[in-house]
Formats: sequence, C-alpha cells, structure tokens
Amino acid sequence: MNEAVNLTNCDREPIHIPGSVQPFGFLLAVLPDFTICMASNNVGSFLGTDVADLLQQPLSSVVSATAVETIRGRVDHLGGPDATERLFGVELQPGRPPFDLSIHLSGVYLIIEAEPSAHEPGFNSGELVRLMLERIRKTRGMADLAREAARQLKVLTGFDRVMVYQFHPDGSGEVIAETAEAELESFLGLRYPASDIPRQARALYQRNWLRIIADVNAGPAALVSTATHNAGLLDLSMSVLRSVSPIHIEYLRNMGVAASMSVSILRDGKLWGLFACHHYSPRYISFDKRTASELFGQMFSWIVEGREREGDVAYEARAHQVQERLIEIAASHEHSRRAIVDFLGDYRKMIECDGVAVWSDNSIVLQGDTPTEDEVKDLVAFINRTSPGRIFASAEIAKVYAAGEAFRDRAAGFLAIPISRTPRDCLIFFRRELTRSVNWAGAPNKVYDEGPNGPRLTPRKSFELWQETVAGQSKPWSAADFRIAESLRVTLLEVILQLSDLAARERRGAQERQELMIAELNHRVRNILSLVRALVAQSKDTATSVEEFASVLGGRIQALARAHDQITNLNWAPVALRTLVESEAGAYLGARAERVKIGGPDVALDPKAFATLALVVHEMMTNSAKYGALADSTGSVEVVWRLDPSSSLVIEWKESGGPPVQPPSRRGFGTTIIERSVPFDLKGDAEIRFDLLGVQARFVIPANFVELVPSIAGAAMRIEEQQANRPRISETALIVEDNLIIAMAAEVILLDLGARHVDTAATVDQALRSIERTRPSFALLDLNLGSESSIKVAQKLKEIGVPFIFATGYGERAPLPEQLASSPVVQKPYTLEVVEHALEKLQKAGAS
Repeated sequence: MNEAVNLTNCDREPIHIPGSVQPFGFLLAVLPDFTICMASNNVGSFLGTDVADLLQQPLSSVVSATAVETIRGRVDHLGGPDATERLFGVELQPGRPPFDLSIHLSGVYLIIEAEPSAHEPGFNSGELVRLMLERIRKTRGMADLAREAARQLKVLTGFDRVMVYQFHPDGSGEVIAETAEAELESFLGLRYPASDIPRQARALYQRNWLRIIADVNAGPAALVSTATHNAGLLDLSMSVLRSVSPIHIEYLRNMGVAASMSVSILRDGKLWGLFACHHYSPRYISFDKRTASELFGQMFSWIVEGREREGDVAYEARAHQVQERLIEIAASHEHSRRAIVDFLGDYRKMIECDGVAVWSDNSIVLQGDTPTEDEVKDLVAFINRTSPGRIFASAEIAKVYAAGEAFRDRAAGFLAIPISRTPRDCLIFFRRELTRSVNWAGAPNKVYDEGPNGPRLTPRKSFELWQETVAGQSKPWSAADFRIAESLRVTLLEVILQLSDLAARERRGAQERQELMIAELNHRVRNILSLVRALVAQSKDTATSVEEFASVLGGRIQALARAHDQITNLNWAPVALRTLVESEAGAYLGARAERVKIGGPDVALDPKAFATLALVVHEMMTNSAKYGALADSTGSVEVVWRLDPSSSLVIEWKESGGPPVQPPSRRGFGTTIIERSVPFDLKGDAEIRFDLLGVQARFVIPANFVELVPSIAGAAMRIEEQQANRPRISETALIVEDNLIIAMAAEVILLDLGARHVDTAATVDQALRSIERTRPSFALLDLNLGSESSIKVAQKLKEIGVPFIFATGYGERAPLPEQLASSPVVQKPYTLEVVEHALEKLQKAGAS
C-alpha cells in the first residue's frame, strides 16, 4: 500500500521549469547572437515554419528585419532578472496578422513569447485603469475597497467570478470580497489552507504579477531544443505562457473551473493576497487587457499598503507619545529599576494587550489578565533559554511552549521584550484567547490516497463548507506591534536601565545642548549679517538715489523676512509654494494681486529652497511691476508649476499684455539672483527669456527639496458646497452604453450625483433584464447602440415612470418618436456638469 500523502507534497514540484507552454501563443529562446536554440512545438501554426526548421537558425530568417530591430531595441530596457518588456501589434512577417510580444531574460537566453494581437477598437488600457482607480478610491474601509476592486476587475475581464483572496499569518487564505454571476455559489468568507497554494507558487506570485490559464483542458505545447541545450531546464518564472502544473489543473477541475487568472497583491514586496478570477468555460483575455489588469493590481496594492499603513502610523504615533512621556518621567527617576514597575500602565497603552508582566531583579509585577507569578517565572526561564536577548512572540502560546496550555484561557498570546543586557529581565505583554469559528472550503487537514498523478498527490475533491472552532489563539501580533516593541526595548535599555545617574546625565546633557544652541545661534546670526551685508553691497550698485536704494534693499529684506516667518510659523517644516507666490503678490501688488494667476499641484518646499525661491519670486514680481506685464494696467502674470517624471518641481513664469520687453543692457544683482540662486544654492536649473511679448522664466527645483501636501481645506469646503447644491440621484441608476470606457466614466458621474449603485448594460436585452431585476431611479441611455437603439428601453422606462436622459454622439439631435420628443438629450462627450444640468432640468420639469 502506498504511503498516504497530503497537499504539502506539491511543495517539491518544479513548476518554474515545466518544459512547455500554453497553446494560445508560442515561445522562442534565442542566444545573445539571436540564434534560435529552443522553440515551442506549436510555432508552425503561427509562423508557418516547422519547429525543426527553426532551430539553429538566426531569428532574422523567421521574422522580418524590422521586427528583429524592434525586439533588439527593447532588450536594452531589460533592467534586471525579473524585468519584462511588452510590445503590442508587432508584424513578425510581412502581410500576416500582428502579434503581441513579451520578452525577458532567463539566464543566457532571451525569451520571446508571442500571441496573436486581439486589439479591441476603443479600448484604452490607461484610461480604463484610471477610471477603475477613481472608483475604488471613493470607497471607505478595506471591505468596501476589496469589494469594489473585485467588481471593477470583473467588468474589465468578464470572468464569471472575481475574488479578493487575503493571506493570513499562518499561510491560509480567506476570500474577503467576491463578485460573481447570480447563479454561482458564493465563496465569500471561506478559508483555504496554506497547502492549496504551495511555497514555490507563492514565490512566483511575488515575482510575476499576473498568471492566466485560458483553458484547463488545452494540451500544452512542448519546448524543443537543440542537442546542446535542455528545454526541460529552461526557467520560465517570468513567462506569460508558462504551462500549468498537472496538480493545479486537477485542482481546478475538481472545482469545476475551466479558466482562471490571478493578479498578485503585494505589500512591502511580500504577498498580501491575490485577485483570483474563475470562469466555468474556456476564456482567453487579450494581452492588452491582461496588462491593464496587472497595472490595476499594482495600483490596488499601493492603495492597500497606504490604507493599512495609515492605521499603523496612527497606532505607532500614539505609542510614540506615550514613550516620550515615559522617557521624560524616567529621566528624573532616582532608581531606574523602580521606574520599570511604575510604568506598567503606560506600557499597556503602547501595545494593545490584556495584561502585562515585568520580571526584574528576581521579582515579578503583574497587571491585567496574566498567568500567575509562578507561571510567568517559568515562562521567563523558557524565553531566556529559547530566545535570549531578542523579542520573542507567539499568538498561540501552547504551540511554542507546551506548559502554556495550562493558562491559554487567560493568556493565549505573548510578546516578550528583553530589558537588560543579561538574559534575565524582561517585559511581557499578554493577549487573551479568541475563540472563533472558521469556515473552511473543505476540511483543511484531510489526507488523500493515491490518485491519477501517482502516489505523489491527489488534490482534494470536496470544497463543501467545513466549520472549525479555533481555540488557544490570540489576536496575532502585527508588524507595527514589533516595531513599537523594538523601539520600547531600545528605550528601556539605553535610557532607563543603562543610566546609573540619570539626573546628573540630564544636567550635563542640558548644558551641552545649551552650548550647542548658543553656537548654532551665533552661526545663524553671522550668516544673516553676511547676507544683509551682501544685499546692501549689491543693491547700492543699481540704485540712483537714497530713496531707491532704501526701497530696493527694504523690499529684498522684507521678502526674506516673509519667507522666514512662514517657515518658523510651521516649526521649520516645509512650506507651501502657493503660499509664497500669494503672499509675495499680495505684499507687493496689494489690490492688483488678482492679476497674478497661479496654478499647480499642492507642493511644499524645504525651508532652504523656500528662502532661496522667496528672493527669486520677489525679484521677478518687482521687475514685472516696474518694467514688465504688471507695469501696464492690462498686463498679467501666470505662474504655474508641475512635477516632472523625476519628481522635480518645474515652475514656469509667463508674462503677457504688458509693454514691449527690452532685454537689460547689463546684469544687475536682481537678474543675478534670478539666474544663479536656484542653480547655486539648490543645484537646480533657472532660465529667463526676455521675449518681446513678455518675460518668460523657468525654474527647476530638485525633488529632494519638494514634497506633495494635501489640498487646502478651503478647496475641499468649496467642493462640498458645490456638491450640496447638486441635483441628486437616489438608489440605483442604469447606464445603457456599448462602449466600456464611456460606461465607466458615466458610472463615476452618476455616483458623484448620489447614486448608491450603478448597473450597466451594453444591449437592449441586457437593459430590459436589468430593469426587470431592479427598478432604477434614473437612467442614462446611449441612443445609438451599434445595430440597435435604446428607444425600446426608453419606452419601458417611461411606462414605469423612471426619468431618463438620452446621450448621442451625432452632431445634430437625432430624431425621436413623438412620445419621447421632450426627453432631454446630451451631446457626447459629456461631463458631470452637462449631465448635472440636464438632470436639473429633468427634475424641474417633473416638479412642475
């Protein structure tokens, strides 16, 4: 009888070297000289040349010279072992349909994978992903975020079921969000054991963001190689066509799945979860749409990381505040070891726990829900034997410390922090047991006998609900808990335990800080005096009178003073660029400040950059008021800025409407400040052009001096006020539109106007079925749906009393039946304001 095996056996399967690819495309492996040394045996059906005739031939003998040069040009962009390049619509052979290509390096080989282009008219992946992201950003909370992301990916790909699958610390995964066809059984909330996705598969998910299986029943295309190469050992980790493990194929068949796609969700470079897409018949997704799906997955990963980090930051900030108070009090404590016990309540505020214990100087102090003194003493001895000098934690104490079974009802999880250089003293946090029910998709620990794959493995066939009551575990310790614990450990070691005379040390430290502050103040005063002296020396050279000298010098010093005030008001933190331009315009121009138009993202400048730019902006504003656009009552200045691809800040100054510009006959101090301050002080760029119609200048501030800041509160308030006055849509809205991107853009508009849910339909039949399922409160109808029109839908809506608006792309209003002649019609492309205006008219007509 063969030994029973379980799902962990597939951890040893080398899935990255399958020796074959899926048949919806073909693969070529070429050497550095572009000689073909390996190919999939289905290449003939795509290129018309048998695989045996390709091997040892130059790539140029199979595909056009133009295609070869295109591929060569992209090879230079491959920047690492996991880098891939994608090319769309490449004509490999003259007169034959184009292909989409993916290229990457695998050892010494350049891997070229190709599949027929499946271009969809009107499909714009970048715009589509932007709209998808716009929808998910409007969500609140992780559950809503995951649910909306699954829905957006289903709209894009058309899979029967799309799930968001999150991994737990024990390696198991849970379906936290799902959108599926109505007739399918829901998997929401089900847990899958860690063995369902073996270790090597998870490693590939971290490297390769997207994986598709177009047809589980399609036979793979084997790789063929020359005698000096081994196709069976070719690493296809980064392949888009890599064939599928027979174990995984059987697993999918047991679930009734005929096609699947997964998109990785990473946090901090580690696998957080997956978008798992299932289809119950074969389904191929074009490379273009897969690329859009992958981009969406990457952006979703960053959003998840940002939202989770927000919670961690708030948690750690609270802990840091407590820690600062602890340090302040401990510094004046006469007996540092006594201080440890006095702060038990503060420790509990830093790390979420139910109880805490301190073992110090051979004595124990307990607070909250903890084991007994003797039990803690034994636990400390175990910790010092097992993990001396390091933070040690477990959410299931009995799993690492057998004696913990006796008190797991009081303390199922612990986190221990060493607080002395010898492995004797420690601080231990405890968490209570959390008994909970887990819904597994089939029994997680079931063992399977020999099956069609031999004694190695038979994937489980049952996915029926299997409930388990989990006991003996606490809430897991998070990465934030460990960071706080490490910070606390350093504090206790360096500040409390290692200082024998804290009060004296603090006095010495205060004296040193005072001396340092005096030295720094002396240095700053000297710098300020040197700067003022330089301003005096340079300003007198250009002044023709005492009054002019006083005005010029005073203006420059006042510009620096305003900048300094703005910096110090924010405790030397970065200051908004918008504030600088507005204050300089207001200070110099007074009531004429509105003639300076400004615009750009909300960015803040490092204090050094802010002070430098303050002088530059002052000189630009002064020159414009004296000689340029602002010297004329009709002139204006536009100051706009943006972030370039390197995150540097690009500021453009444009004057117009003023008197004709005459270049200066000599370079004065003001012009020198404008041209040289930014390059000299900040290592940026500065350029000023004295065009006849108006001065133009461009400044580039390096990225290390720039940071994005949230939009100002006033802008948010104005938006809220505008939204409050909009006509509103309630409950469900219906969009009938045969263009996916237009439908998604319209969906964002209707949600902004108050709709709680938006259904979309591309045909009349789909629309009528949607109305039958859920009566909408409002509908936006594309008049022309390809070979049909939405008139029948409008008639149905009018019959049941649902208001609607027509949308048309025709230059003139399309003819409507007499009974619909009064219906509002908006012209494509439409905006939120256009739909809002039509909706307002519609609602007013209904009220009258």
